Amino acid sequence: MSTNPSPTAGGLIREWRTRRRMSQLDLALEAEISQRHLSFVESGRATPSRDMVLHLAERLDVPLRARNRILLAAGYAPGFAERSLDDPSLGQAMAAVEQVLKGHEPFPAIAVDRHWNLVKANRAIAPFLQGAADPALLEPPVNVLRLSLHPDGLAPRIVNLAEWRDHLLERLRRLNETVADAGLATLEDELRGYPAPARDRPKTRQPEGPLVVVPLKLKIGEEVLSLISTITVFGTPLDVSLSELAIESFFPADARSGEILRALAADESAKSTPS
Repeated sequence: MSTNPSPTAGGLIREWRTRRRMSQLDLALEAEISQRHLSFVESGRATPSRDMVLHLAERLDVPLRARNRILLAAGYAPGFAERSLDDPSLGQAMAAVEQVLKGHEPFPAIAVDRHWNLVKANRAIAPFLQGAADPALLEPPVNVLRLSLHPDGLAPRIVNLAEWRDHLLERLRRLNETVADAGLATLEDELRGYPAPARDRPKTRQPEGPLVVVPLKLKIGEEVLSLISTITVFGTPLDVSLSELAIESFFPADARSGEILRALAADESAKSTPS
């Protein structure tokens, strides 16, 4: 019975260098080492020190999770802790996430993990989670990309589904190219397997001019919300889980969408206020 050999530190470094489309000379110059030494490290003829592993990983912008893997392959202990997000030591960081989410109201915002599973959300997200035909899509952990594109999820309510689907799939492809996560690759394959919407014929440009971002156009009742979003991450994380947490904040793309979001927030507030 054959088994796959364990990856070597040099092999993993070479894999990430190739992924970053850098030659050995490029990386050697960036890391300020000789190309000969880098070649020896990648081929296994030289064992890199712990500091050298971290130095090369930094130059290659390797995710913290993968840096730990390279360290282990080189025979060293992991350099970055991986705590649960509810660990007390992450309390201040998660309090900052809560503050960002709450401060974004009355507009919706969510925090997601590395596989786009919902970790936290503000109250303004409630109307967006309603109306899924398959209740299983709303069972924790809710995967927001699956919920968005699944034919029994939000997809029937997304007016520009073809455009938004292309945007999400391309975003997921680029993310997986950056972090090389098998779970993201599996998720991308699943999402690409969902029925693709028919595409409208190209329309003449609208009077307001060209779009500068891809909006999410979501039907809420008889209204259509047009939203744009930003992604926020921690700037200098030293914990694996924290480094993989992202906040997506949605903003109205036009005045009418802002009015609708404020009205929805007022309704949600009224429902939660004791009579």
